Amino acid sequence: MHWVHAAAFFALLATGLVLLVPDLAALVARRNLVKNVHLFTAVAWAAALVAIVAVGNRRRLAALWREAETIDSDDRRWLTGRRAPQGRLNAGQKLNLLLTAALAVVFTVSGFFLWLGERDHTFLLDGAGTVHDVATYASIVLVTGHLYLALVHPTTRHALRGMVRGDVREDWAERHHEKWVAAERERAG
Repeated sequence: MHWVHAAAFFALLATGLVLLVPDLAALVARRNLVKNVHLFTAVAWAAALVAIVAVGNRRRLAALWREAETIDSDDRRWLTGRRAPQGRLNAGQKLNLLLTAALAVVFTVSGFFLWLGERDHTFLLDGAGTVHDVATYASIVLVTGHLYLALVHPTTRHALRGMVRGDVREDWAERHHEKWVAAERERAG
């Protein structure tokens, strides 16, 4: 799900910026094509997410969501900059997932009304474009921080290995995700 979302996000961001920034639109000079690519990418993204939920490991997705929406006292302590044991997702990752999901809903709803409003002006909502743009700026900030932590920051960069290869070093996991390591050891017996 992460990579489907990431690929769609960057394609939508690139095409959306061309639609939003007049100098980029003039440079590309194929606004209608870019708009269609933007729309079809959004539809493909939504269909891919539905397919992942429909045929993927729903139990694991549900467990991930439950973990993300559970902010406990350790998470609150971690968010204030104090050391606290973390599960498979640390509090920052949980917030990132929740904000990303919320922004996806905002993009979907506002994008739908932008699309529908172009076809039938009865559905043209004055704030839909502004909401879509503000969500774009918020998501750029969020993804910039996410990329910095995944690719640059030395203590968190190792987590990228988990996203690419499906595993992390045990010593790293013990330092950064103590609760998760303890739960996995208990589960293994």
